[in-house]
Amino acid sequence: MNINKICILGAGTLGSRVALQSAISGYQVSVYDIQQKSLDFSLKTMEKILRQLDKAGELSEEAGEMALKRITFTLDPLEAVEDADFINESVTENPELKKKVWKQFGEIAPEKTIFTTNTSYLLPSMFSKDSGRPAKFCAFHFHDVFYSRIVDIMPHPGTDPDLIPLLEVLGRKLNQVPVLVKKENPGYIFNTMLMALIGAAGKLKTRDVAEIEDIDKSWMVNFHMPMGPFGILDSIGLETAWHVTHNMPDAASQAFAKLLKTYIDQGKLGEKTGEGFYKYPNPSYRDPNFAK
Repeated sequence: MNINKICILGAGTLGSRVALQSAISGYQVSVYDIQQKSLDFSLKTMEKILRQLDKAGELSEEAGEMALKRITFTLDPLEAVEDADFINESVTENPELKKKVWKQFGEIAPEKTIFTTNTSYLLPSMFSKDSGRPAKFCAFHFHDVFYSRIVDIMPHPGTDPDLIPLLEVLGRKLNQVPVLVKKENPGYIFNTMLMALIGAAGKLKTRDVAEIEDIDKSWMVNFHMPMGPFGILDSIGLETAWHVTHNMPDAASQAFAKLLKTYIDQGKLGEKTGEGFYKYPNPSYRDPNFAK
């Protein structure tokens, strides 16, 4: 099967990056969301990324302008899926919402369309049946896209095995490194390892063992990293981490979820809102003297 048009459901931070990389890679792209302000934010995000890529010498301004011309932003679900060969969904980490979205698009998407979810911690089997085409359903999970270029391919037990090599080829065409998760696992590969780090950092903070800056300094200096676990959380988005931790039954996760909620209730979601555990665009951990 040839993939020519890619449809992105959800115009958030990650959905916008996947859409832009798809367009840069030569695909026609539609970006769907239920709010115009989200679509407007998505375009601004893309323009910012293109300026950064141009400045870094990775993509010319002309090539960036051509990529944007391949993207359509729409509030109309029928327009979004018209002639779509491939869908990648990046809506909020809420199982019931995702089921609703997949039921909706399963009814209106062309028969040829492959369905993939970009969920961070939920499992594709949780909503593959709602799509009406479980054999064509798989997790296809991106990370940063431009900096962290892994894409996780995670089938559910009902996924057609022939879909896997097709997704591997698509991943490489999107300038990503595909990795296969052989069986369903919340958090895939990297996120499983990352949450062990984030969870440990959360325990240190909620148990008042150390302050956020010192926890991050310890990680950054020991492993020569540009940011620590709380800086990483700001990059991920605090609401994403909260959706994961508040569903975990252990006391440590619940305590950390409670801490995250205090920030979320103040609108401090991380880098994308200008403040999370740190203030942006110039967080203290990027100061050359931070870890000295």
